[in-house]
Amino acid sequence: MPTLLPVEVVRAIAPQPLPSCRYAFPDAHLSPTDEPVATGGDFAPETIVEAYRHGIFPWPHPNEEFLWFSPDPRAVIPVDGPHVSRRLERTLRSGRFRATMNAAFPDVVHACAQREEGTWITPGIIEAYCRLHELGWAHSFETWTPDGVLAGGLYGVAVGGLFGAESMFYRIRDGSKAAMVAMMVQARLSGMGLIDVQVLTPHTASMGAVEITRVDYLEQVGVAVSLPVQFTVAR
Repeated sequence: MPTLLPVEVVRAIAPQPLPSCRYAFPDAHLSPTDEPVATGGDFAPETIVEAYRHGIFPWPHPNEEFLWFSPDPRAVIPVDGPHVSRRLERTLRSGRFRATMNAAFPDVVHACAQREEGTWITPGIIEAYCRLHELGWAHSFETWTPDGVLAGGLYGVAVGGLFGAESMFYRIRDGSKAAMVAMMVQARLSGMGLIDVQVLTPHTASMGAVEITRVDYLEQVGVAVSLPVQFTVAR
């Protein structure tokens, strides 16, 4: 797969030190499976990173901004994935897309938020994740046409060997799928241990995502976040 869609790392910055989180997240093992495990707090970089370390992520809803979830089951993509169909493989080998990492993070986040059906990506989330990107904790993957048009992308947060993919978009067919392949290429090269996509959707399932129990997920998170991995650097 590394030769299927090479990834150009445009901005490589090691995660910058963060202050201690002011909040104590609950034990997700003992938390509701389909309701918030916590409410309140803030979207400071250290708060969001601490949540990921506990298998929890922010998911704003229309009537409340600071909601934190840890669903059961949890959707992940095996590091030796994703599934690439023959049609998609032909598309990638044709040179239809060029892939980058961290070339246009704000553009990707804003594009992910532009959904006719509505979005949980609030202005507060956009500001928070752009700040995480500046500090080296959040990353984006972009796919481009040969003439430089942004075709698709995704973004998420890396904590040690965990990458939590938050959202994706496409403007040209297969643009988001190609971005997911690029993300998995870089995950393999850098030694990532766990790729989290939170909740299974038909789109992520078609790319090889599977559901695991929250107990299994939390066990894997505990190992992954302690791995000495810098996502922007290949081994």
